[in-house]
Amino acid sequence: MENWQALVSIITFISVIILIMTEWIHLTIAALLGALFLVFTNVMTLDDAIGYISKSHGTLALFFGVMVLVRSFTPTKVFDYLATQMVILAKGEGKRLLLGIVAITTPICAVLPNATTVMLIAPIIPPIAEDIGINFVPLLILLVFVANSAGLLTLVGDPATFIVGDAINISFIDYLQRLSLGGAIAIITVIVTLPFLFRKIWNTKLENMEELPHPQINHPRVLALGAVIVALVLLFFVIGEELPIPISPAAVALLGAALALLLAHHSRIDTVNNILSDIDWSTLIFFMSIFVLIGGLEKTGVIGGLSGILAVILGKNILLGSVFLVFFVGILSSVIPNIPLVVAMVPLLKQYVVNVNLAPSEILEPTFSGQFPPEVLPLFYAMMFGATLGGNGTLVGASSNIVAAGVSEQYGKRISFKTFLHYGIPVMLLQLITSTIYLVIKFR
Repeated sequence: MENWQALVSIITFISVIILIMTEWIHLTIAALLGALFLVFTNVMTLDDAIGYISKSHGTLALFFGVMVLVRSFTPTKVFDYLATQMVILAKGEGKRLLLGIVAITTPICAVLPNATTVMLIAPIIPPIAEDIGINFVPLLILLVFVANSAGLLTLVGDPATFIVGDAINISFIDYLQRLSLGGAIAIITVIVTLPFLFRKIWNTKLENMEELPHPQINHPRVLALGAVIVALVLLFFVIGEELPIPISPAAVALLGAALALLLAHHSRIDTVNNILSDIDWSTLIFFMSIFVLIGGLEKTGVIGGLSGILAVILGKNILLGSVFLVFFVGILSSVIPNIPLVVAMVPLLKQYVVNVNLAPSEILEPTFSGQFPPEVLPLFYAMMFGATLGGNGTLVGASSNIVAAGVSEQYGKRISFKTFLHYGIPVMLLQLITSTIYLVIKFR
């Protein structure tokens, strides 16, 4: 590929990130214009662009399905009801509410992808904040921090973790034994920051609980049937890929969405047009555009060229390489969504360990199902932690961040890049430091 095309892809990508950071234009518009610029400058054809989007069809289908599922049951007022119950359980105290968000989100993210968890819980947050009289934006940001961190508890908790784990053929049980403690440490790090970063909410207390609104559940029969649909969706999220005929989480989400639309339409609690018009199309278009931008870097050889740089910098020093990768991937993941980042980084890292003779060339084969040399595994573990925790740094760092921003806009408030940065940078740096210490001690 010619050098000018690589240069165009780099400049376009950096320009999009700058536009998002400075908030000159909406992040979806910036990403879409960048993707289209690559097409119109012939860096890639429209077919190429669609091809890169299709590679991530599972992620997009999962997001769309869960969005439809959640929106279909909004007329039942279940989210308002649950919000009030959470405030009552927290006894109107901000510190209890913050800890409650951590307690609810953590176990869910152990079995569901973090962006999916954010889609399920985020609609409850704004009504809670309204009941107590506080700004819901910090609560959504906390939800994101916990979801991203808890994604390290199991192999399936974060798409980035799963992608890396699948690439090195690590099993679910092996992951629990080797790396789950690192996820627990990441969550504890978030909890430690609560009294400082969320000081105003931590010290808030609702004096008169009687003033709380008490929304009633609408259409209880419809909600009961909806609960069955949601329960089945959650069940097949966990076991679907282990069945004799595997069912992907994306397919499960789409089936759940179709059943929810059927139920809403048949019961006449809402129309199909209303439900679909309220879907967060902005978030979906943003992800499609980002996948194209990353595809431009991959097609023009920019990403592949980085493997040679890694070999020069790191040599065969696994300890130095692991520490370097936690921070290098973590910082990259703060400005590049971690799903496309790890998709690009996995082959790069494989090529690096082969180049420096730390692993046989067989690991580069797509069908390789054997075990990687134990001495190189810390490099891949470091990439897992860096990609997942680095996503807490900025608004565009992880898919769950974008989902939360979309929910916030639907409730009338925009999470600015600067606001997220205020909370995200301290949390990200602390987590990268603690995870590095954990990895060094665990795999020294």
